[in-house]
Amino acid sequence: MKVVALVSGGKDSCYAMMKCIQYGHQIVALANLMPVDDSVDELDSYMYQTVGHQIIIKYAECMGLPLFRRRIQGSSKHLELGYKRTQGDEVEDMYILLREVKRQIPSVTAVCSGAIASDYQRLRVESVCSRLGLVSLAYLWKQDQSLLLNEMIANGIVAVTVKVAAMGLDPAKHLGKELASLNAYLHKLKESYGINVCGEGGEYETLTLDCPLFINARIVLDKYQVVMHSSDSIAPVGVLHPLAFHLENKADDHSLKTQDKIHEISMQKLGSVFEVHDGLESFEAICKPLDCTYPIDVVEHKFNISRTNNMNTFSMCCWLQDSCNADLQEDLKIILRKIELQLAAFDFGWENVLYIHLYIDDMNKFSEANETYVKFITHERCPFGVPSRSTVEMPLLEMDFSRAYVEVLVANNKGKKVLHVQSISSWAPSCIGPYSQATLHEGILHMAGQLGLDPPTMNLCSGGPGVELEQALKNSEAVAKSFNCSISTSAIGFVIYCSKNITLLERLDIEKKQETILRQMKIAELQEGKKCKTLETIFLYVLVPDLPKRAYVEVKPILYVEDGEDVEIETITERSCSKTSCYWGFKHESWHDSCFQKCVIPGKLCAIILSITSDLAAKISPESLPTDTVNNNGQCSLPKSRMEQLSKFCIYLLDKVLIDNDFAWEDIMSLRFYIPVSLQMSVELIQPMLCNALFELSQISQREVKNSEPIFNIVPVTGAGRSASSIDDVVTCELLAQKY
Repeated sequence: MKVVALVSGGKDSCYAMMKCIQYGHQIVALANLMPVDDSVDELDSYMYQTVGHQIIIKYAECMGLPLFRRRIQGSSKHLELGYKRTQGDEVEDMYILLREVKRQIPSVTAVCSGAIASDYQRLRVESVCSRLGLVSLAYLWKQDQSLLLNEMIANGIVAVTVKVAAMGLDPAKHLGKELASLNAYLHKLKESYGINVCGEGGEYETLTLDCPLFINARIVLDKYQVVMHSSDSIAPVGVLHPLAFHLENKADDHSLKTQDKIHEISMQKLGSVFEVHDGLESFEAICKPLDCTYPIDVVEHKFNISRTNNMNTFSMCCWLQDSCNADLQEDLKIILRKIELQLAAFDFGWENVLYIHLYIDDMNKFSEANETYVKFITHERCPFGVPSRSTVEMPLLEMDFSRAYVEVLVANNKGKKVLHVQSISSWAPSCIGPYSQATLHEGILHMAGQLGLDPPTMNLCSGGPGVELEQALKNSEAVAKSFNCSISTSAIGFVIYCSKNITLLERLDIEKKQETILRQMKIAELQEGKKCKTLETIFLYVLVPDLPKRAYVEVKPILYVEDGEDVEIETITERSCSKTSCYWGFKHESWHDSCFQKCVIPGKLCAIILSITSDLAAKISPESLPTDTVNNNGQCSLPKSRMEQLSKFCIYLLDKVLIDNDFAWEDIMSLRFYIPVSLQMSVELIQPMLCNALFELSQISQREVKNSEPIFNIVPVTGAGRSASSIDDVVTCELLAQKY
């Protein structure tokens, strides 16, 4: 990509440019924000470093690139973490500056910044990029600061301190000192006082005088003045005011001839400098929101709606029963509009949605589905954070679903915490668009589906399914760490989507690698001295036709994030249940316990994965299968009567596990039945069976277990199972219940 780099003069913005080049991007312009008054060193800004701004003008000449500068007209007005366009805010100065760069250099598609740890700054850069249709590149984001500082110095960043404001740093002693000479001392201060060695806590600021990007000249600081801002005895604050400096030519420096990737569009030795002033249009015109309203008539369509009974957090599913469209976009548009209306009936909106499962019939149309999706779910409609999301291809048409099928998890309050990093970085895959890496609500972390993407390049890792699985788990762990937890100790369960394009041996390798990697992560957690209760995670493997980017594997973790209370955690795969009565002639037998995995946090959470294999199905309904139920692939379909019996057994066993652990059907947040298309049963046939079983249970038990709508979601799959080696269950169920 062609990149405009936001430069403050500090070490971070310069090293971020070097990382951009390392990952194959091309720096074509520089952008800088400076004070209105040239004599002012530092502004009261939460966004911009301005100390040393007098020297930044020389960066154009040093790098041979055009430099765009704007004087900061605004101030820090919108102080909430998530930024909203605000007239007079200093962020609008960045918008105007980058808009002008894009106007003059239309080929620019990305913005590079040196953000390391500040969500406040990162979110504002991402907001501006989103408005301008640019990609945010933040390759220093979430990197270990000690390693980062060492890398900067080792890679030729020559920077001096221009501000100090931390315990142990003395303006008289440490201003104007080269970073390399302070490296050991900064690490000592980290050990003694806990400072950020890269200065991310405001401990110090730097000015880069030379680096490999300066292909024409280096800056020499001849004379400066120390200006004291505070003489505090513990942490005095002082800045360096440049008085005299000059450039030292380095055009013949042989070591820099490999830096030809820095720019290809600028052949002149000296870069031009442009000062960007206010545009002619009004702020209101700039900030006019997009009209995302769809005039869609949903009355003429017939929908299938399901919804769980939990009054606090419930799942709702929707698909078209009368779809005659050959167009996935049209189906999805109608379905999303219907969900929107259903939410409105509860006085909810998209801002109440925590998670979205998007099932489509053809992954070749992923970009088309996304194009429709982003017109409904927007940042403007989700001011508290956009939902997390998982997208997979399912064999929808083979079971008479529409081409699109959507499930949303909805909360009746807006107390969610969302992690949405749109910048491309080395931390974890970015989410460029209105879907988040993870959403935390009431102690449950709902994580977006993770592919085996290499974060800095956003390309799938090469090497096959096992390599993709390893990277997907690393990506999941990076997201979990942002919530101070680990997938190795806090995961309630994993759903691992496997493409049908992988072999049985590759699936076995996936399962083995997952066990090994999680075990290694758990050991690392213990070695770091972290004391935490460990959940023995439950697993579900789902075989699907295809995944985004033609990936082999997609990992979808769900985690329990402790709230500090001392809670008991119970994970059981085989244990007798005995509190409930016998229904439909079923009574407890020891082999029933082998049908399910469960994870229970008493009084809080109950997760169940129920797997009915062919062998178990034979025990549940002992009569033998007629020979005419074997299809051409050697797989068995089931007669209706047998499927009815299995449906009742699933409801019976789920009821036993719930009741034995003091949970009720109204506690269920989500309930999915994964049905393989090899059974050759349509959704219109299976759904009434499960509805009737729930209705009969409510009649027998005198308990309310059914809504006017189905409380479960049927998901058609190529195969499913609790093990990667046997993804051939007749029926698989995934249940999550929570008490409030």
